[in-house]
Amino acid sequence: MKLLLFSDLHCDASSAEKLVEAARDVDVVIGAGDFGNSRRRLNVCLDVLQAITCPAVLVPGNNESYDELVAGCSGWKSAHVLHGSGVTINGVSFFGIGGGVPVTPFGDWSFDFSEEQAAELLADCPSGGILVSHSPPRGFVDVASNKKHLGSRAVLAAIEQVHPALVVCGHIHGSAGQQAMIGSTTVINAGPMGIRRDF
Repeated sequence: MKLLLFSDLHCDASSAEKLVEAARDVDVVIGAGDFGNSRRRLNVCLDVLQAITCPAVLVPGNNESYDELVAGCSGWKSAHVLHGSGVTINGVSFFGIGGGVPVTPFGDWSFDFSEEQAAELLADCPSGGILVSHSPPRGFVDVASNKKHLGSRAVLAAIEQVHPALVVCGHIHGSAGQQAMIGSTTVINAGPMGIRRDF
């Protein structure tokens, strides 16, 4: 299965157009959140991305809510929006959790969850599949520009418990494009440029 991974477009239509081109010869596209900015202008990128015809697995970032992302994807027939839920595509299990975890300092507009809430959302994550999480696991591809680790302990605990084969995340721009291993699990902070990967 050929994958195209991305996150954190933040209304960058030019990057979205490049992803549409890159998606022409892949099997599944994975978008790990933050399509808009501060709960606004979500469709700047989504309207472009809807040209992708292969299955797309998406989670909301902290810059859009689950409901807003579902509404924004209403015309995108191949899109699957996940949040505390999963889908199976070509025999591969995908599970998703969106939002900022732990709660960000950005204020009430940010779509955030506590570690306890995230643990509940992750309770049904299956083993061996692909976990799509806007927030990275604590201590891995989560170093911000201020050199602090800002990832989620709940996401880390879920990875250590169920051992997904691949985790696709974003959120922490300072670690975009980086990858790490947690046991046998590959963790990739995708970033907006798009990363190809075979699964």
